[in-house]
Amino acid sequence: MRLSELKNAGRSPGLPLNISLADAAGPAELQLLSLLRVLPGQRYVGAGVWRGRPVLAKLLVGSKAARHFQRELEGVRLLAAQGLTTPQLLADGLKDGEGGWLLFDFLEGAESLGDAWKQVEHLPMLADEQSAVLADALGAIGQLHRKGLWQEDLHLDNLLRQGGRLYLIDGAGICVETAGKPLSRQKVLENLGVFFAQLPKSLETYIEELLVYYLLSNGEHALPMEALQKQINKVRSWRLKDFLIKVGRECTLFSVQRGAFGLRAIRREEEAAMLPVLEQADALLDQGHLYKTGGAASVGKVDVAGRTLVIKRYNIKGLAHWLKRFWRPSRAWHSWREGNRLAFLGIATPKPLALLEKRFFWLRSRAYLVTEYLAGPDIIERFAPYVESGKAPEAELAALDHLFAELIRERISHGDFKGHNLFWQQDRWALIDLDSMCQHGSVGSFAPAYARDRARFMRNWPESSVLYQVIDQRLPKDISSAA
Repeated sequence: MRLSELKNAGRSPGLPLNISLADAAGPAELQLLSLLRVLPGQRYVGAGVWRGRPVLAKLLVGSKAARHFQRELEGVRLLAAQGLTTPQLLADGLKDGEGGWLLFDFLEGAESLGDAWKQVEHLPMLADEQSAVLADALGAIGQLHRKGLWQEDLHLDNLLRQGGRLYLIDGAGICVETAGKPLSRQKVLENLGVFFAQLPKSLETYIEELLVYYLLSNGEHALPMEALQKQINKVRSWRLKDFLIKVGRECTLFSVQRGAFGLRAIRREEEAAMLPVLEQADALLDQGHLYKTGGAASVGKVDVAGRTLVIKRYNIKGLAHWLKRFWRPSRAWHSWREGNRLAFLGIATPKPLALLEKRFFWLRSRAYLVTEYLAGPDIIERFAPYVESGKAPEAELAALDHLFAELIRERISHGDFKGHNLFWQQDRWALIDLDSMCQHGSVGSFAPAYARDRARFMRNWPESSVLYQVIDQRLPKDISSAA
């Protein structure tokens, strides 16, 4: 295969692929064995073999290939020139009408710090194992900044660990201020803002402590926490907006098809499993265990290939109902978007897996949402033994405090805060039924919405019960008392 043919290979070309390339030693075949990252028609990154040696191949095609190639090459050379540890560039080339390619030494057995973090993120905040991962990352970032460089797309997956050494990768994101001279304080704050914004928000109270690891590598500037926090908030806001655009767009994370006769969105890693579920959603609901049927929605637990899922079908009750619904985004779409919002923010909710919105010449009708199943009891069942005594487990009350604090922090109202919409799962309270959920743009609109949520939540228990009194004393009466 010629390199230029990759442009039309789509997201999942058949592997292995033999691609004809040429370097100073002459032409040879690159055997591409696996793909790690794909931007269809533009970029293919994967593991392969070149002249008998394992390599990581970056193949750039399409109209932007030359520009992307130059950025990647310049970044790699900047890292090497400053003596920073990065995989060796073994061969590269750019050919008009074909594309660009860069072949790097393949780091056998290397682990990204992103993968290392996933293994420890469930531990108590800033456990030793978490500190070790973040210390490695911040030390490497400090070294980068000390040399006048920064990584534009700074995240844990751009740092690889192998045999006690840490490697910086992704040359395309490497930028320079003045090579060899420490980065200015403003650039440091901006770049650290990008890094910390991608970590759990619950880590924010430890940022000052974590900065010690950075300062050990680059102590050039005093870093005021207020200025850094401002940058973190700015990046967090941008990342959330960008992510919410992606949930409805064909991209690396989501498979999305929309047209005159439907909208279908699926988490990319779930595509193969979810396509048959969406195709037979009605039949699965008929065979499953129904929690709710008829009316505006039908909800059921279904078993598919040994996996338990929940399907929610949003019904059209009649002509009058259809006339109110066809021109608006469906409630399934709203729940899909809000479920992904909560997941992005780290607030517990069943993972949204797939969405299907049926249309007739763009006019919406029935819609379906598929999520993971939560086996845990709802809060009504969980707290039933403690209504009169009020002696609910402290860990579960603290988790409730934490959930309300998260919702207040993000200015999120649920809209239907009955106890059956709150499930105990993996030591957290998880929200379900997000049809009315809203993230408010101002305190003015959030304050009354929070008051309604809290009032509805408290109605889950008799006002005269001890449990009511215990919960009422713990939960903020209004958002101003939530500090």
